[in-house]
Amino acid sequence: MALQAAAALLPPTFSIHKEGKSGGASLKDSSFFGVSISDHVKADSALKTKIEFISSRKSPTTVRVQAVATTAPTSTPATFQGKKTLRKGTVIITGASSGLGLATAKSLAETGKWHIIMACRDFLKAEKAAKSVGMSKENYTIMHLDLSSLDSVRQFVDNFKRSNRPLDVLVCNAAVYQPTAREPSFTADGFELSVGTNHLGHFLLSRLLLDDMKQSDYPSKRLIIVGSITGNTNTLAGNVPPKANLGDVRGLQGGLNGLNTSSMIDGGDFDGAKAYKDSKVCNMLTMQEFHRRYHEDTGITFASLYPGCIATTGLFREHIPLFRLLFPTFQKYVTKGFVSEEEAGKRLAQVVSDPSLTKSGVYWSWNKDSASFENQLSQEASDADKARKVWEISEKLVGLSG
Repeated sequence: MALQAAAALLPPTFSIHKEGKSGGASLKDSSFFGVSISDHVKADSALKTKIEFISSRKSPTTVRVQAVATTAPTSTPATFQGKKTLRKGTVIITGASSGLGLATAKSLAETGKWHIIMACRDFLKAEKAAKSVGMSKENYTIMHLDLSSLDSVRQFVDNFKRSNRPLDVLVCNAAVYQPTAREPSFTADGFELSVGTNHLGHFLLSRLLLDDMKQSDYPSKRLIIVGSITGNTNTLAGNVPPKANLGDVRGLQGGLNGLNTSSMIDGGDFDGAKAYKDSKVCNMLTMQEFHRRYHEDTGITFASLYPGCIATTGLFREHIPLFRLLFPTFQKYVTKGFVSEEEAGKRLAQVVSDPSLTKSGVYWSWNKDSASFENQLSQEASDADKARKVWEISEKLVGLSG
């Protein structure tokens, strides 16, 4: 524990990453066109209004409204040409009821340009959280998702598809962190909890929703997987024991069930903090493998990020009380690496929507001036052969291949 707490003394550029825990329109919806027909097309008794709906397969439906004077009006309304505007983007954010996920949802909702699907385990908690940060109901929908259950993931995907909403961006943010656990916990499917939730749950979710993203007509489609500096061993923070290490992935190959094989990816003894770090390496490897397999053909941007040291996040609720008490203070006044949940949310929102952050296969970070830059991943977190191996084993574990 002392070694883990020592991470609090790291310099700002090497602070430990903290993740938050865990609309379409029709012709009946005049806001689709950027204006309200009822507000802008008003003809008096002296006018005859002609409304034409023009559609094609290659462009959104538009409205042309032509006002034709039949007698001399007391006032002459200007001819109104319906203005085409881009529809709201739809983004799914896992773990959006607190921490980084909630801050990101709030930041996107405030723009009025996004409809956020808050994918969370606790519906009531998510509803209260959305209201607490002032999110307007028209900008979000809450849907149940428990990433520790593959059946729940499949049900979520089925429910989303039935909603007939487009999907433009998927943000895999939710995470489980059990740094003080001495014995492993397991998912509903028998996988060690941290890797089973943070990696395998998100892996299945991303794969099942990929076709929906392919079909999106949004200008910039993105799949974002939140990474972690603690899993990136080319940094000082990443070298605080226990270090992330997937080894030959023999534990993952065996199913992480702790019965006939280890519950750890590398086959070693269980360590709650290391299990979390290993899961984040898997997240970053998965992002790169998605990029290699699908970016060129689909145009989808695949990215990961480290938004900064969110020392107050609920992700640490299972850490020792002394750590929870001192860590934010150290980050604010000693290392100067502290980042608020609000600021981190704005950074993740940039990766979701900023036109300048469309490069695929990138691991984004931010400097002291809150300017984004392409960070470098460690040798293991960027190992193409290991990424392919983790991908293929994960496919089997979640039932996507035999």
